Amino acid sequence: MPLYQVAILERPKSKDAKEGELEKLILGPVAVVAVDEQAAAISAVMDAQDVKIDRTRMEVLVRPFA
Repeated sequence: MPLYQVAILERPKSKDAKEGELEKLILGPVAVVAVDEQAAAISAVMDAQDVKIDRTRMEVLVRPFA
């Protein structure tokens, strides 16, 4: 199975974004072995149970490890 790097960002609330706040790095990048990019993203999110994040503002970035 391929190796992926996964990072999780939290986008700011719309009010905060208008004031210039940027995304926050919540997790990563972490290495994940998975069948495909989607499985890597799901695995990273499920493994990050201790991370407190508003899932409606979460952005998961995945790239193949090269």
